[in-house]
Amino acid sequence: MNNFTFFSPTCFEFGRDTESRTGALVKRFGGSKVLIHYGSGSVIRSGLMNRVQSSLQASGLDCVLLGGVQPNPRSGLVYEGIEICRREGVDFVLAIGGGSTIDSAKAIAAGVPHMGDFWEFFSGKAVIGKAIPVGVVLTLAAAGSEGSGVSVITREQDSLKRATYSDLIKPVFAIMNPALTCTLPPYQTACGAMDIMAHVMERYFTNTPDVELTDRLCEAVLTTIIEQVPRVLSHPDDYNARANIMWAGMLAHNDICGAGRDQDWASHKIEHELSALYDVAHGAGLAVIFPAWMKYVLEHNPMRFARFAVKVWGCDMDYMNPLRTAREGISRLEAFITSIGLPLNFAGIGAREADIEYMVRTSGVNENFKLGSYVSLGAADVAAIYRLAL
Repeated sequence: MNNFTFFSPTCFEFGRDTESRTGALVKRFGGSKVLIHYGSGSVIRSGLMNRVQSSLQASGLDCVLLGGVQPNPRSGLVYEGIEICRREGVDFVLAIGGGSTIDSAKAIAAGVPHMGDFWEFFSGKAVIGKAIPVGVVLTLAAAGSEGSGVSVITREQDSLKRATYSDLIKPVFAIMNPALTCTLPPYQTACGAMDIMAHVMERYFTNTPDVELTDRLCEAVLTTIIEQVPRVLSHPDDYNARANIMWAGMLAHNDICGAGRDQDWASHKIEHELSALYDVAHGAGLAVIFPAWMKYVLEHNPMRFARFAVKVWGCDMDYMNPLRTAREGISRLEAFITSIGLPLNFAGIGAREADIEYMVRTSGVNENFKLGSYVSLGAADVAAIYRLAL
């Protein structure tokens, strides 16, 4: 096991009607004027916005609103949010939504005190040194952004999708009411499930030895998703299944499953080029890329994939031929992806073989910059994975 620092400062308020605590939590964490950042009108139509605003008002807090966050959140709205916060004297950003809204809120929070362009954080030209606090009212179990210090933004002028990380943008609180996810369309639920699984698998496939505890944590989160997602697809109002999925999403990405181990993240970076270019749901892109990556790197360590097959998918171990077991695990993953209504290839997301060269180039991979730690991938490797996903 590697040395590690684990820092998780977020206060989680989990359960029914917890959005009524929003005002008290904002006040507890020092907010006096709030930017409410959200996506579509569903937050308003459902009555959630009214409940949140009433809670803020009851705590004597003023607010301004900025909606319009899209999946794969855009830089333009971040710039607008930064300008609003500075003009209005906002000292707290409240995200109501899923990962896209939270990521956009984090970028705004980091950009407000920054004297330069917030994109400097995402291009590696600057490090976040200060941010105003971020709080979350979660409406989608997927990205786990409610418990992480990661933000992913797409720059509109060139469709570059990039990430930044800082403990300073970890939400100070996250309100998690599973009932708010019961009206999600099945496809959105499935995309969220794939996102959760991918966050775990990026950590699970590691070269670090003797990480038994975090291996088992990873396996527990994965098997929970495998068991609970079919339940909610059949019975969308199953609160307890929704609750298990929502908590799994947070555990998948606050790094408790990654402590003490090398992590890969090649599949995410490869997928970012897909979702930036085609504007597909991140979970759908991961459903296409992850099995292709697995097939490409399988022989690096067949026993790691065999364990995945046995512990996560319940396959029988073939000790004479562990590669057979390993391949069966990948096949079980593909079958699960299909069963919950997600695509497995480029055709399913409208991607084109003709764009592979462009995506390899925009990924930035070259002789001096490789993707992944489980297997280091160069440009030819990334192109081969895209072709396996055709």
